[in-house]
Amino acid sequence: MAVAEVSLEHLFRVFTMPEGKDSKLAQIEQHLSDNLADFLSQHVVTKVTSLEQIEQSFAEFNVPEHPEFVSEHAANLLEKVVANSVNTYSPTFIGHMTSALPYFHLSLAKLLVGLNQNLVKIETSKAFTPLERQVLGMMHELVYGQNAEFYNTYLHSANHALGAFCSGGTIANVTALWVARNKALAADGKFKGVAREGLAAGLTHYGYKKMAILSSRRGHYSLSKSVDILGLGREQLITLDCPTQRLSPEKALAFGKQYAEQGNKILSIVGVAGTTETGHVDPLDELADVAEELGCHFHVDAAWGGATLFSNTHRNILKGIQRADSVTIDAHKQMYVPMGAGMVLFKDPNDSNAVRHHANYILRAGSKDLGATTLEGSRNGMAMMVYSSLHIFGRQGYELLIDQSIEKAKIFARMIQSHPDFELITHPTLSLLTYRINPQEIQQQIKADPSLSPGFNKKLDKLTVYVQKQQREAGKSFVSRTRLQTEAYGDQTMTVFRVVLANPLTTEKDLQNILDEQMEIANKSEDWAELTKNPFLS
Repeated sequence: MAVAEVSLEHLFRVFTMPEGKDSKLAQIEQHLSDNLADFLSQHVVTKVTSLEQIEQSFAEFNVPEHPEFVSEHAANLLEKVVANSVNTYSPTFIGHMTSALPYFHLSLAKLLVGLNQNLVKIETSKAFTPLERQVLGMMHELVYGQNAEFYNTYLHSANHALGAFCSGGTIANVTALWVARNKALAADGKFKGVAREGLAAGLTHYGYKKMAILSSRRGHYSLSKSVDILGLGREQLITLDCPTQRLSPEKALAFGKQYAEQGNKILSIVGVAGTTETGHVDPLDELADVAEELGCHFHVDAAWGGATLFSNTHRNILKGIQRADSVTIDAHKQMYVPMGAGMVLFKDPNDSNAVRHHANYILRAGSKDLGATTLEGSRNGMAMMVYSSLHIFGRQGYELLIDQSIEKAKIFARMIQSHPDFELITHPTLSLLTYRINPQEIQQQIKADPSLSPGFNKKLDKLTVYVQKQQREAGKSFVSRTRLQTEAYGDQTMTVFRVVLANPLTTEKDLQNILDEQMEIANKSEDWAELTKNPFLS
């Protein structure tokens, strides 16, 4: 067996010359280009393999001493990584916000890696910087709809930025709230600003005891990271109950006033446009009114639901988003771009200056470098993927994708409601919904006597977990699960199936097969037998 040589000649070949067309890596590349779905179906193995078993393939902790041929390594990747990956392309993978991608991204990814641009600085990106600025402008116009004069003034202004590209919604949310904090505790002549003097000095100067971020319980976990990173403290992420899955403006206003009376300051209200668990949209217009009354920043986390704005049919679901001071959107969700394409947009182009940094060797004053106003430094050119998608799909193409996803969720909801042994828990606002298996006789008993529901819910929780795990391990399809409260069950928290219907390849037949499989698994379980044998068991 040939062994790779340790020589400069060998290393130079690795940098400059691919192996032959019959090499393993070339075969992989060709198969991916010819038929991605077929490649995944052949190489992603649907068998029960524990995480502990997979870890055995990655147990070596020493850096390899000797080089390895590219094709030999590619074969190892197929066996160790690809075979044990998740086939997110599958039309029956409907459990998370990761979906099939259009084929053209494979070729564009190769171009992106080949160019290897770093968007921290024009000197390492050149055309990518104005491209990124243009994409931010397009998305800004989609949200805020300013006139041509506005975009002609600010799109490529060295002293402004309409937003920032980042790796995802977490960094986007952190960036938005970082800007809000620096604006709320800004320099005013006597005080040099929180960025220079720190949070304690800022709170003291402005006379605040504490500073908080306010959202519903459905707010993303990145908000908890944000208050930690910004020095506010995790206890200053105030989350309000939301039995309707939406933040109540009345509750938000009442708490905000009470908090201020105690000598504190609400830094920002965060409205969610497409909650992670149920896909609900907060009443953004009303929350904008609350933010105005409290005199605080209004941020909208539209990482999931922001793409709904492409649809003239459904964009009104996000009514009021244009009043937000900042908005998070993830292109790697419903814009069908590979992972790592998040954005935060600022209504006011001056807001980015609240976090502007300079460095003599790279981020010089007056430069158009976007790294001066982003939390991350080195970044790849993911904006090109968004740029290409916006042109290849166009608004009308995205509208079709969004509309069919929402319609598919409504169809699935009707399928669930028409089955006597399923219970729809949350109706779809966008393309997410939750449900559970609940035998018809149990539903009837709970309806007749709601006091029975706590006992039944514990057993139904157990059944839901069992079915979800068995379906996942079988490998034919996948739905996720979560725990939540709803109006129908008061303060009871229940375990439910959670589905995300964003893959355009998913058919009604796929959805029916998923339900059939769940019922088949449930009917074989001890929990089902116990529930249906004695519906009064509690």
